[in-house]
Amino acid sequence: MQFENTETFKNLARAFAGECQAGMRYQMVAKLAMKEKLKTLTDAVRTIAKNETVHATQFFNKIIEKTGSKENIVLDAGYPFHIGTLEESLKFSANDEKNETEDIYPAFSLTAKQEGFEDVAALFKMVAEVESQHKIVFQYLHDAVRNGTLYKSEKPVLWICSECGHMHVATEAWKVCPLCKAEQGYVDLHLPFEGVRQ
Repeated sequence: MQFENTETFKNLARAFAGECQAGMRYQMVAKLAMKEKLKTLTDAVRTIAKNETVHATQFFNKIIEKTGSKENIVLDAGYPFHIGTLEESLKFSANDEKNETEDIYPAFSLTAKQEGFEDVAALFKMVAEVESQHKIVFQYLHDAVRNGTLYKSEKPVLWICSECGHMHVATEAWKVCPLCKAEQGYVDLHLPFEGVRQ
């Protein structure tokens, strides 16, 4: 069977389109964060947006490797179109990543494996692992924005100014950096990492 006639081919194209859209949606979320003067949160979301673009590139390259250039690939798939406040948008993003992690990419990986494309199955699986970390980060950011704990901690932690490098151990970050006068939104975030492979 020609690769173009497989579900794996369609799934790669769907994944490419989905990752492109996710990257753009997250750029919009980053703009919301910047409007609220949350520079380091903006940077965290932009990093995830960049990750999504790289994922899209990997899916695109796999299509080219297997089939060469295509004039058009017709897709029948649904993609999320939502935005709201920063808090709502972070929650939407966490849910989108959850869907990719728990439903979409595991199913795509299984199909690729069943159709005999182990390399594509492995690609979907690796991307799903990254998306699971994105889900954790977006959920953490959503909860911290909702609860007002983005720059607070139950235990003393090291807060670092992303502008000048000033450091201070406390349960809460400063409102204005005592060294360079950067606003609190420039304090480095303490993002969670769970289950990351060593």
